[in-house]
Amino acid sequence: MHRIAQFGAGRMGAVHLANAANHPRLEVAWLVDPRPDAGAIASSVGARLGSVEDVLADAAVEGVIVASSTDTHLDLATACLAAGKAVFCEKPLDLDLPRLLAAESDLVTPAAPLYVAFNRRFDPDCRALQARLAAGEIGELESLNIVSHDPAPPPAHFIPTSGGLYRDFTIHDFDLAGWLMPDPIVEVFTWASCLVDPAIAAAGDVDTARTLLRDAKGRLCMISNSRRSGYGFDQRIEAFGSGGMLRGGDLVQDTVQLWREAGAQAAPRYMDFISRYAEAYRGEMDHFAQVLAGTAQPETGYADSVRSLRLAEAARRSLATGAPVRL
Repeated sequence: MHRIAQFGAGRMGAVHLANAANHPRLEVAWLVDPRPDAGAIASSVGARLGSVEDVLADAAVEGVIVASSTDTHLDLATACLAAGKAVFCEKPLDLDLPRLLAAESDLVTPAAPLYVAFNRRFDPDCRALQARLAAGEIGELESLNIVSHDPAPPPAHFIPTSGGLYRDFTIHDFDLAGWLMPDPIVEVFTWASCLVDPAIAAAGDVDTARTLLRDAKGRLCMISNSRRSGYGFDQRIEAFGSGGMLRGGDLVQDTVQLWREAGAQAAPRYMDFISRYAEAYRGEMDHFAQVLAGTAQPETGYADSVRSLRLAEAARRSLATGAPVRL
């Protein structure tokens, strides 16, 4: 068993805490969170409620899950790594690119493993598509389409602290594009509008975007984002190559169809990312257990965080200027 601690028990923290508590090779020893019910949450998984200092001072703690508010991620991750504790950090590692780059010396070759959790890398459909693409089943990749549409917009008060559409939402798609495209992305162009909720515009953000990426060999990737689908959580990937197409991620809750005179009725899509990516989140935690056991190296870390955030910043500049941004 690997003794671990967790910072944060909010929406994503609750997902990670449950997966860690249910993992046969992990023991959650500490939970750090200021919310009034944090003590009860800690007790429910057999952990103690403590402080950052308690976690750092506990030599038996091998790893830490950082799932607290985004503005605390980098400082907590850096402190835990310096204490020799492996880190599982919910994305993003930070929202400020210059600040993230300034931490390079501590994070490129950290004192302990650093794993930044981009959950789609552990989704079975995404992994299968990437493996078959890498195996050359459709020849050389020529273009890529990524669709990410939420069922409904978040509350407007979430927007100012989230990092906005590109750094909070599209950043997953930027990570996918960097993972699936064989060469570095060198140019970004985006158009965006606020078509879903005027309160999002009032908060200084957009809710509908189309972003085009071009890699060093001219391959193109189009990313479609919306804060509202009207029909469920819609995540799809289409990869086009010289010898065919790979398509994945277009999931519904089951594949049973009911046919009547009026036509077909099918199962609905998943209604949120937590249910859609439940298996991916479990896969992330299992990967962390393997990292702690020394049988795996983190699949995603500092370099992936920098690459995705750099693309997000380029998209924001493109939106502001109306012009493509060269990287």
